[in-house]
Amino acid sequence: MTEMTNKTDTGSGDNSPSQRVILDSSTPSARIIVRVVLITLAIIFLAESLRDILSSLGHFFFLIVISIFFAYVIEPLVRLVRKPFEERNLEKLMPRPLAIFVSFLAVFLILGIAISYLAPVVVEQGKRFWANFPAYTTYVQTQIRDLNQNFERYKIPDQVQDQVSGRASEFITQAGTAVTAFLISLAGYLPWLILVPVLSFFFLKDAKTLRNSFLRFFPSGNWRGRAESIVNDVNITLASYTRAQIISCLLIGTICTVIFSLAGVDYALLLGIAAGALEFIPLLGPFAIGVVAVSIAGFSGSLSQAIWVAALLIVLRIIHDYFTYPRIIRGGIDIHPLLIILSVLAGEQLAGIPGVFMAVPCIALITVLYKHLVQYRGRANVFPPNESKAKATSELNETSDIALD
Repeated sequence: MTEMTNKTDTGSGDNSPSQRVILDSSTPSARIIVRVVLITLAIIFLAESLRDILSSLGHFFFLIVISIFFAYVIEPLVRLVRKPFEERNLEKLMPRPLAIFVSFLAVFLILGIAISYLAPVVVEQGKRFWANFPAYTTYVQTQIRDLNQNFERYKIPDQVQDQVSGRASEFITQAGTAVTAFLISLAGYLPWLILVPVLSFFFLKDAKTLRNSFLRFFPSGNWRGRAESIVNDVNITLASYTRAQIISCLLIGTICTVIFSLAGVDYALLLGIAAGALEFIPLLGPFAIGVVAVSIAGFSGSLSQAIWVAALLIVLRIIHDYFTYPRIIRGGIDIHPLLIILSVLAGEQLAGIPGVFMAVPCIALITVLYKHLVQYRGRANVFPPNESKAKATSELNETSDIALD
């Protein structure tokens, strides 16, 4: 605290008042100020270091998330395999690890058969697309030259012509570079074909142990009851999201293949499979495949064909986003579309493609935690009396399996 006093100098002819500043004992000393500054700098340094560490581990977290999603996909099949044995009290003949192995074997067998039939056609279409890609680039450059001629015909200023032509050429160059970089980056994920099933196997086998170990961090009673409720809600949310995305991928991939085939678009099967795979990336995936499909229809076909493809894809998105998808997800996730858009954009800025992929699940988990926080702050008794009493008197059930959906 500073104290300002006015004092008149009577010994001189100048009668103007002079000011004197007095520092009281509450003013921080220089040592305290230096300490606060150093602590602030240390916190900033640690935050930046933590961000760098998390950024460098982004692919590792992405691998874990993919493995967990794959475990959610396999879990219903595991229960289906064990169900006949459980109904006859013969669980010992089909233990959970064996059921998981049988489920993996069935899934990879089905995938192998599908790939054996589809791979030759997809590879052939992929080779044709890659061989024709320079022709597509030449076609676009020809259209740009024609556009420049139209500019000159209509007396468009040279500065505007240069800007439009430069932006168009830059876009084509960046698009080609992006496609090449994406195809090269896929090679880095090939080891995941082995790592993801292995990690998913252990997640499925040890799900009960992992869950119980997590709940033991909380004291028995109300705290553990609340933690168990959060875990159950997170479980339901992730299961609903994974189920909805897998069904959507299969549905959209099949319908898009039919649409492209009926419309006479080249590489119909390749584009259909890409549409199904990109459906797992909200918003950006469908938009990307729509742009590619309409562009190919315009290059190899006609303008009317491109318009038809665009119209059919728009109708498909409206039907799926507003009618089909809500019924598939069945209320497991309730997120506003604007929040999905913002989360996807933020995920792309933070972690690229893995961030886009993980954005919606992370937002869904945050909504679950927020819901429990609202319940905690909005209720005098956070834990219902009957529920909390039951949870306080019971320990974790070591013999119960964890339902992943």
